[in-house]
Amino acid sequence: MQNKGFARGVGASAAAALLLSALTFLLPLAVYGGEGMAAGEARETVLPPSPSPVQPEPSPSATAAARPTGEKDRGRAVKVKLAGGEIEEMDMAEYLWGVVAAEMPAAFEEEALKAQAVAARTYTLWKALHNKAHPEANVCTDYTCCQAWLSREEAMEKWAEKGRAYGDKLDQAVLETDGVVLYYDGQPIQAAFHSSSAGRTQDAVAVWGSTVPYLTAVSTPEGEETPNYHTTVSMTAEAVQAALEPLGCELEDEPEKWLAELAYSDNGSVTAAKVGGVELRGNVLRTALGLRSPSFTVEYGEGVFQFSVTGYGHGVGMSQYGAKALAKEGKSWEEILRWYYTGVELGDYEGVTPAGPSSPPPTAGG
Repeated sequence: MQNKGFARGVGASAAAALLLSALTFLLPLAVYGGEGMAAGEARETVLPPSPSPVQPEPSPSATAAARPTGEKDRGRAVKVKLAGGEIEEMDMAEYLWGVVAAEMPAAFEEEALKAQAVAARTYTLWKALHNKAHPEANVCTDYTCCQAWLSREEAMEKWAEKGRAYGDKLDQAVLETDGVVLYYDGQPIQAAFHSSSAGRTQDAVAVWGSTVPYLTAVSTPEGEETPNYHTTVSMTAEAVQAALEPLGCELEDEPEKWLAELAYSDNGSVTAAKVGGVELRGNVLRTALGLRSPSFTVEYGEGVFQFSVTGYGHGVGMSQYGAKALAKEGKSWEEILRWYYTGVELGDYEGVTPAGPSSPPPTAGG
């Protein structure tokens, strides 16, 4: 009896426990199964957020490899002869900023501005190795000798309300090419550049009389969208005579014959001319006449010479408006540089070796 009673007691207790457990389980369902819960709709179980895995900080070397720091340019001093004749020492980054500001419109595509920064940096090294015009300085700010240059103050005044945006853009162009230099055969190249060409750049030999293997003629895509791509210049016979006689030209009384013997390249540039018994290179002739480019034709009538000119500059090396067009097509700054400078390699300052034979071109721009 006692065993049976104990069994019944245990059974009753177990049943009560089961009932209590069931009520405890059903109570939340009753609460959540009310308003807003459609029949048969599953209720999303919200779990506490898992702790995010701790990401390791990138090592300094990895960060430097992924993003230029500017240390190479900031760590290299340049002695610059300013317009007034004074010598100012500045770091390469600041100098290059001023060159790009002066030599290329800041509104150009970023990849074109980067290409210009590398060309300017390379030319600066080349000039420092070969300079004879001003031994007290590495470069000067006279574009007919070296490269044009603007201070930040001058550039900001020139750009007015766009100054901050343009200034930041140029800072980035210099930073993202920090220390990059163009080399040919282990030497920094004479990175000549110009504004625009007539469909094709020129060989250095056609302009300066000596072959430079990395300054060869290549196609270039700028065209009618280039400002002042076509210009016309009218000069009296007297003005032409006054311009050419200092070159030793003996001009006779028949002006229509003065410029009759002109030799042209494939892109329509005058490569050579025989004027008044003197052999002249095309670029010398165009400079004497004050024309924007050696790509010109000439007509004479009623005492007046009419020159029709295409492009701007000597036509050798990188075309700046061509670089702009290539950048718009999606070319990178590296691709742009390899387009215009044949067979070059991209390195950094550590690649500079003692100077070899001097290349003939006297100036970068033109």
